[in-house]
Amino acid sequence: MIQFPKDFIWGSATSSYQIEGAATEGGRAWSIWDAHAHIPGRTNNNENGNIACDHYHRYKEDVKLMADLGLKAYRFSISWSRIQPDGQGEVNQEGIDFYSNLIDELLKYNITPWVTLYHWDLPLALQTEKDGWLNPEIADFFEKYADICFRSFGDRIKNWITLNEPWVVAILGYGEGVFAPGRKSKNEPYLAAHQLLRSHGKAVKLYRKNYQVEQGGKIGITNNCDWREPLTSKSEDIEAAERSLLFFLGWFADPIYFGDYPKVMRERVGDRLPKFSDEDIENIKGSSDFFGLNHYTALYAADVDPNANAGNAVYGNGGIFEDQYVDLTADPKWKMTTMNWAIVPWGCRKLLEWIRDRYNNPPLYITENGCSLDDKLENGEVKDTVRKEFVEGYLAACKKAIDQGVNLQGYFVWSFMDNFEWALGYSKRFGIHYVDYKTLERTPKNSALWFKEVIKNNGFEFTLNENDI
Repeated sequence: MIQFPKDFIWGSATSSYQIEGAATEGGRAWSIWDAHAHIPGRTNNNENGNIACDHYHRYKEDVKLMADLGLKAYRFSISWSRIQPDGQGEVNQEGIDFYSNLIDELLKYNITPWVTLYHWDLPLALQTEKDGWLNPEIADFFEKYADICFRSFGDRIKNWITLNEPWVVAILGYGEGVFAPGRKSKNEPYLAAHQLLRSHGKAVKLYRKNYQVEQGGKIGITNNCDWREPLTSKSEDIEAAERSLLFFLGWFADPIYFGDYPKVMRERVGDRLPKFSDEDIENIKGSSDFFGLNHYTALYAADVDPNANAGNAVYGNGGIFEDQYVDLTADPKWKMTTMNWAIVPWGCRKLLEWIRDRYNNPPLYITENGCSLDDKLENGEVKDTVRKEFVEGYLAACKKAIDQGVNLQGYFVWSFMDNFEWALGYSKRFGIHYVDYKTLERTPKNSALWFKEVIKNNGFEFTLNENDI
C-alpha cells in the first residue's frame, strides 16, 4: 500500500475556454482562441469552444460530480474576456457573478478552489489593438485584471496561479503558430515570454502588497516541463539534456528563483533574449509561494552538431531547435498515449528531484498530469485501464520522490472531463469523466472510480512494476 502524507491535496483541473462554452453569453467577448478556432484549418475539423462542455450552464451538475468523487480541490481558470470583455476597461458584472457562484458552489461541498488567472485566452481586443503579449503595456493590463479578481474573489480564493504554461503561449503561440494568436517567429517567443514574466511579477507584487495579509492566500505560477533523459552517458548528451531542461523550465523558473534567465540561454540566444530592468527583477525574483508543475511525458535528449539538420515535432515539445541543438527521441518500447506522448513515470520522479535540487526544494504541486486515450462509452462504462495505470504509475513515482525529500504537497489530475483540446479540437480525450458531445452527458470513467478510492484512502495498492518509477 502506498500512503501519501496526511494533508496531501487531491484535485482535478480544467480551463475556461476548454469547458465553459457560452462564448458570447453573459457579457463575454471573444478571446484570441475564439478568433483562432474560427479561422478555417486552424483546429481539427474546424471545431471551436462555442459550446464546449457547456460548463457555464451546467456548473452545479459538474460540482456535484466533483463532490461524488471526493475531490479535495478543483483548479479552474477565469476567462479574462468574461470578466473584462476588452481586457482594458469596464468590468462585466455577469462574469463576476458566474465565477462567484461557481466558487460558492465548490465551497458548499468543501472543495477548495484553485484559480488560474490566465490559461491562454487573451481578450481579442488586447491582441488586435495592443499587440497582445508582445507589448510591454500588457503587464499593466494584466495587473489591473488580476486586481479585479483579487478584489472580487479573494475573500474565498486562497490559492492563486497567475499564468498557466507560459512556455506554451510563447512557443506554440508565437513560435510555431499552431496555437492562438498563430504567429510564427524565432524571436517573438522570447519577447512574449518576457512580458508574461513581467505580468506575473506585477500581479504578485500587487497581491502581496494589497491583499495577501488580509486574505491569507498564496500565489504562484504553473510551468510545464517534460523530463529530458540523456540518450547516452557521453558528457555531450548529459549537457544536452540539462540544456533542454533549462530552455524549457529554467526559462521561466530561473527568473523567479534567481532573478534572470539561465546562463546557457543568455549565451546561445544573445541579444534576442530581452533584459530585465531592476524593477522587473525586484517584482519577479521570489514571486512564487509554491512551484506549480504540469507534467506529462519524457524524451531522450542528445547533443546535435550545429551543422546537422535535425529538428523536433511541435508536440514533441522541442522549442526553438536552432538555439538549443538538442535532438529528442522516444524509446520504441515506451507505451504511447493518443497524443503520441510516452508514458514514463520515472521521468516524473527525476524531474521532481531536479526541481528540488535546482530551486532549493520549494513547496510543489503537480497542477496537471494525465493522459489522452481513445475512450469508448459502452453499456454506460468507460474501461480506461491505461489511464488508471498511467495515474497509478505517476503517483507512485511522486511518492518515491516524496520519500527522497521532495516537498510535493498535492496532485491535480488533468482533466476533470473530456473537453476542447485546443488545435486538436474534440479528437483527444483527457478526462476522467466521459463527455458525450451530442448530449453533453457526463459519465465517470473507470479511472475516476479508481481515483475516488485513492482520495478516500489517501493512497492505493501499487500493482505495477517497481522499475517503472
